Amino acid sequence: MLRFILTGYIENALSQAEYDKLEDGTFSGRIPSCKGVIAFGMTLRECENELRSTLEDWVLVGLKLGHPIPVIAGYDLNQEPTYESMAAL
Repeated sequence: MLRFILTGYIENALSQAEYDKLEDGTFSGRIPSCKGVIAFGMTLRECENELRSTLEDWVLVGLKLGHPIPVIAGYDLNQEPTYESMAAL
């Protein structure tokens, strides 16, 4: 089965997102298992898009700096990638 690791991670993390409508009518969103991932938007759709962008940046910066990334739905981005030889393909 072909798995796109980063895409799967992002989609599963976003499925855990929690959104709130703020007093001024705007929205906030966060992913509780990903500390510090929070976004705001004028509409719920804008907030969702901002949250996706924030999460993607958070993952990439975390990986670059060697920070532990939480495992979500079996997606563990902390593992070193394994490569198959070209002969196996």
